[in-house]
Amino acid sequence: MKIVVLGGGESGCGAAYLAKKKGLEVFLSDKGAIKDHYKQFLTENDIEFEEENHDEERILNADWIVKSPGIPKKAEMINKIHEKGIRLSSEIEFASEFTDAKIIAITGSNGKTTTTSLIYYILKNDGLNVGLGGNIGYSFAKQVADENHEYYVLEVSSFQLDDIQNFRPYISLLLNLSKDHLDQYNYNYEEYALAKFRIAENQENDNFFIYNKDDEMSKNILEKFEIKAKMIPFSTNERLSEGGFVEEDKIVVKLKEEFSMKVDELSLLGNHNVANSLAASIAGKILEINNESIRNSLMTFQAVEHRLELVTEIEGVKYINDSKATNVNATYYALESMKNPTVWIVGGLDKGNDYTEIEDLVKRKVKAIVCLGIDNQKIIDFFKNKKEFIYSTSSMKDAVEISKSLVKSGDTVLLSPCCASFDLFKSYEDRGRQFKEQVLKN
Repeated sequence: MKIVVLGGGESGCGAAYLAKKKGLEVFLSDKGAIKDHYKQFLTENDIEFEEENHDEERILNADWIVKSPGIPKKAEMINKIHEKGIRLSSEIEFASEFTDAKIIAITGSNGKTTTTSLIYYILKNDGLNVGLGGNIGYSFAKQVADENHEYYVLEVSSFQLDDIQNFRPYISLLLNLSKDHLDQYNYNYEEYALAKFRIAENQENDNFFIYNKDDEMSKNILEKFEIKAKMIPFSTNERLSEGGFVEEDKIVVKLKEEFSMKVDELSLLGNHNVANSLAASIAGKILEINNESIRNSLMTFQAVEHRLELVTEIEGVKYINDSKATNVNATYYALESMKNPTVWIVGGLDKGNDYTEIEDLVKRKVKAIVCLGIDNQKIIDFFKNKKEFIYSTSSMKDAVEISKSLVKSGDTVLLSPCCASFDLFKSYEDRGRQFKEQVLKN
């Protein structure tokens, strides 16, 4: 069988490595430049590859093509692959065919990384043999090739779900839906939502689907989308006879037995993280992890870097890095969790943002706006009649310096940009790290 892998990053190299280990003929092709450490990895493992080129004849002669999630599904080469009827899969689909491990797969518009990391932590803390991978940055395929885990906890994007055929998680979680990546889905919100729901399309009645009962779009889709798996809801708004919910000051999970703990004992900040903790607790109870172990994990878990990460507290001012908030809905959750007057650092590469969703939160919670981007005009125009203090900056150094000049003890400085990072930074990670460096400078 001839395998062609498109894309020479973490996902692609992992898939090529797995194919090689399974004795399959494999060739990797990347239209761009491949990073040096990945080239070294491919060479050391005797995997044939090309960069800055696509050998069309060779690619279209494959039996099975594995596509990295970063390649747009409307790319010319992808159209040609579909025309020839060659099987096209994501890395998660490809790797799942070579393991009998139980897969816990998490998707959603916001909170995926945090919840995936939290579930992994719960399982690991309980002594289970578990791997962490998918969209979170570790190749699932490479782990399947090298490690014999009994469980995998995978963060899964809509782009990865676009390219599945048989992928069937033991437990799937759909945390929430909001408008994101619509440029890849014909600017159709329902089309994007349906891509997310593909996480459950191959599940059977011995599998589990955990979903957000409060999410409007999820409700709409569930009215016309048949799910065979056992469906378990969570809600922060209503008490449920089965599933996870909030009751007074506690989170409660009712499955075979009941689990509960106080909200203020959770290590994660914010209402959205109450929902994420409920979803993770349900997964833990399905896997029959005992209450004390789940409670201990929820109390000791450390926030994911760049997601509502408390950097430090200086002279009574908290500095919070939420650089991973690259859309308005993610920033909504961040602002909602702010308890004190907040200086908000926002801006970057706009993806068609509509700031009306956070307008009321900004009025109530934000004392000053510090814009950070090459072009800040859209943000300034939207908020200029709503906030007295708006500042425009084009470097992290200036943004942090201005923020520090505006705060007093008891305030918070929040980096939650709403936007992609690529106007001034290499990535949202680069943006978050620069924020932390500047904050911690004397």
